[in-house]
Formats: sequence, C-alpha cells, structure tokens
Amino acid sequence: MHEIFTTRNNPHVDPFMTMWGWEIPVYLFLGGMVAGMMIIAGYFLFSGRHKESNCSCYSIPLTSFVLLSLGMFALFLDLAHKQYVWRLYTTFQITSPMSWGAWILILVYPALIANILIRPPSWMTQRFPKLSDIAGKPQTHPFFIKNVGILNMILGMMLGAYTGVLLSSMGSRPLWNTSLLWVLFLVSGLSAAAAYVHLIAKNKAESELLAKADNGFLVVELFIFVMLFLGLMSSARPHIEAAQLLLTGIYAPAFWVFVIGLGIVIPLGMQLLAVNHKIKHTPIAPIMVIIGGLILRFIIVEAGQYSHWFNAHFK
Repeated sequence: MHEIFTTRNNPHVDPFMTMWGWEIPVYLFLGGMVAGMMIIAGYFLFSGRHKESNCSCYSIPLTSFVLLSLGMFALFLDLAHKQYVWRLYTTFQITSPMSWGAWILILVYPALIANILIRPPSWMTQRFPKLSDIAGKPQTHPFFIKNVGILNMILGMMLGAYTGVLLSSMGSRPLWNTSLLWVLFLVSGLSAAAAYVHLIAKNKAESELLAKADNGFLVVELFIFVMLFLGLMSSARPHIEAAQLLLTGIYAPAFWVFVIGLGIVIPLGMQLLAVNHKIKHTPIAPIMVIIGGLILRFIIVEAGQYSHWFNAHFK
C-alpha cells in the first residue's frame, strides 16, 4: 500500500523519506476544514437549528463536498502510482492509517449527500425536479435528521483526527511523531470551519455563536501548541531539535508571525472585542484564521520533512 503513496518525484524509495510539495499541505488543510464543517453542520442538525430557514447547515454540506473533492484531487496529484489507487478499496488494513483514511474519505461523501438532500439548493431542484420529492420526506422525520447530524459529527471527527494521525504515525520524523498532532489538526480544522461559518452565516445569532466558538478553539489551539512543545523539548535530542525548528530555527519567523500572530492571537483579540460588542464584527478576523490554518499545514509538513533522526543540519 505504501507504494501508492510514494511521491511521484522518486517512486523507488520509502514514502516516509520523500519530500512532499504543496499538494499534501493543501489536502490536509481542506480535509481538516471539511471535518470541522461537518461537525458544525451535524451539531446544527442535531440541536434543531435546521428549523431556521437561513441556517448555514444547508449551505455547508455542498461547500464541504466541493472542498473535499479539491483536497482529494490535490492528494491524487501527489501520488506516484495513480493507476493503482483503486487497490486501496479492495482491502482494509486495520493497522494502516492510510487504509483508514481512504475508507473514511469514501464514507464522508454519503454523509454529506444525506445532509444536502435534507434541503437541496434551489438550482439543484430546478435542474433535477425529483429532488424536491426526495427532500420532502426527510424534513418530516426529525429522527432521520438527528441521525444525519450524528453521522456527520462522527465522520467529521474521524476525518479531522486522521489528517494528524497520518503524519504522527511516521516515526522517522521527530516533529510529527507526537500524539498531540491529531488533536492540533482537529482543533485547527474546527477553528477554520467556525471562522468560515462566521464569515458566511446569514443568521446574526449563528454568526455570533460561531465567533464565540472560534475564540474557544483558538485558545485551545494555543494550549495544544504549549503542550506539544513541552513534550518535544522534554524528549530525545532529535525531538528537541525538531521543536527548535519552529521555536528559534529557520521556520520560526513564519511560525510566530503567520501562525501564532496573524493566525491566532490577532484574530482572537479582534473577535473577543466583537463578541463583547466593543467593535463591529469584521471579515478580517475569520479570513486571518483560515489563512493561518493553511500556513500551519505548510510549516508543519515542511519542517517535519526537514527533521529526521539522522539529520545533522537542524541548526
């Protein structure tokens, strides 16, 4: 199975030793953001917010469908042996994160489609009139809607966690080899998703709710960073040097400025003022959060590839 995921640049070496380009960070970011959007939409369905006509839970699934497809396309571009991708779905290896990821990604699509069919957008029902009949039935069954919400939340959490587990399972990369990476990526994906919903929500109460939720996610994300670095700095020398790549090394300026500063601290301050009605809500803060989440993936992937147990060039 590893051969399928070996990068196209050098298909004859261990996939853990190859260098990834822009495709993998983009895939990890879009996958994490879609995971967060599924959890948020699922919560809205489960809690009954779908009864409001302008609930964003009706637009999120279609956006998630498109973003996830773009993410999978980015992943496909990075594969060395594209013609053998289908083999991932002829078996399931319980000890392989790649196998788990492949099947989770496939299961996510039916959950998104079920959410879309609860109330399809008007352009879909105009083009496919039969969708109106299909969509009319689930709306009269709250039990069905709640279960779609639960399914979206469960698969969303699995998808968000998987994006971090995929990297943390690679023991040859000290920066990635931490049990907190999947938590960081899950919370970061939730933060980016909350920022997006805050940005596009037509319901003011819903927008306010997501701004407050995003503030919580950003605080938790900062805490996870602290715990992650404490764990790395108290481990073996390769882990300490891996942490120093972000703290004081070559990736430190981008990490501190774009991820911590512009991606977390500044938008957190702006949104805290906004939810306390000190200033008006602005699209600047959620946009910064989303961009910060994307840059985080690029830095983690790039720095993780630079870190290695036998790398003598950390400094």
